[in-house]
Amino acid sequence: MFVDDLRDTFLSRRNYLSDIVFELTDVHYSYLGKYPALCGVDMTILSGEKIALIGANGTGKSTLLHLLDALIFPDQGHVTAFGERLREHSLADEKAAHRFRGRVGLVFQNADIQLFCPSVREDIAFGPLQLGVDEEEVEGRIQLVAEVLNIEHLLERVPHQLSIGEKRRVAIASVLAIDPDVYLFDEPTAGLDPLTVRHIIDFIVNAHQRGKTIITATHELNIIKEIADTVYLFGQNKRIAKCGSSESVLSDTLSLEMNNLIHSRSLTARQPSLSFSCLR
Repeated sequence: MFVDDLRDTFLSRRNYLSDIVFELTDVHYSYLGKYPALCGVDMTILSGEKIALIGANGTGKSTLLHLLDALIFPDQGHVTAFGERLREHSLADEKAAHRFRGRVGLVFQNADIQLFCPSVREDIAFGPLQLGVDEEEVEGRIQLVAEVLNIEHLLERVPHQLSIGEKRRVAIASVLAIDPDVYLFDEPTAGLDPLTVRHIIDFIVNAHQRGKTIITATHELNIIKEIADTVYLFGQNKRIAKCGSSESVLSDTLSLEMNNLIHSRSLTARQPSLSFSCLR
């Protein structure tokens, strides 16, 4: 039944969306060859889609984003991007790597991984310069993305001295400066104050309106209806447990509870009452 539902979802989406951006077929991945992270994932992502990946910790969401960004490669099965199979040896070719890196950008959950230059300005410039964009054009992009993300006042700052929210916006700016076709976000709103969360949600929505494909891994169920039209729920077995519209997945409270994303009773209700009579 689930396979039929998944197939119907893919077929209906093909009716109104165009080219396939990513296709995953029976993808398995294990860390160090012995710690399974994904165990047989099939997925088709089309140009212009707005997708959320949800699931408890350790269900493979970040691993999937790293596969889509060609940072790692499957142990079994294959990943196709823009009609070409992603292989480590094929991306060893500089032209192929530049072509792919110019089309896909990943914003890591931990911005410190992404920011390593002496200044914010240099971090934003790093990606475009590596892709061969001339310096005058890069400077224009820096000013534009800084204005869009309201970080003009941070350009000369040292990245590791910024707040978590500021680092997250700079990390997004470093990807925006490349202007990829696909944005991959790993927990973009985790640990942020409400105003910064609002700014990031607005950025995701605006990027999608500009025709970008958006894939976001998140635990924040309350933002999903804004940032995603399609949701993939990952289970503890490291496979897709459910796929559908954001409304249908979020309304399936049984699946959400079974996969440790919500709970039906409060922690207090489940715990026995404490007695301090022994202290009297």
